[in-house]
Amino acid sequence: MGEQKRKEESKPEFIFGKKNYKWLFIGLAFIAIGFILMSGGGSEDPNVFDESIFSWRRIRLAPTLVLIGFGIQVYAILLKPHKDTKK
Repeated sequence: MGEQKRKEESKPEFIFGKKNYKWLFIGLAFIAIGFILMSGGGSEDPNVFDESIFSWRRIRLAPTLVLIGFGIQVYAILLKPHKDTKK
């Protein structure tokens, strides 16, 4: 009987709950989409200037998505997981 109780007590528990991981992945998706939207816009020839690096998508939208993603990450870390206390 003592060995069974010891096995039950030593079961590994995750730090975060399922809800926390869901929000973490949503935040990672926002950050990844933001960085993808920021990429590109360069010119193959260094003597030619390309105005597309100053587009609204790269200057406003992409950094906003990255900051929202970081905010979601902070929320996911601080979110209190639901613990079932059946003892």
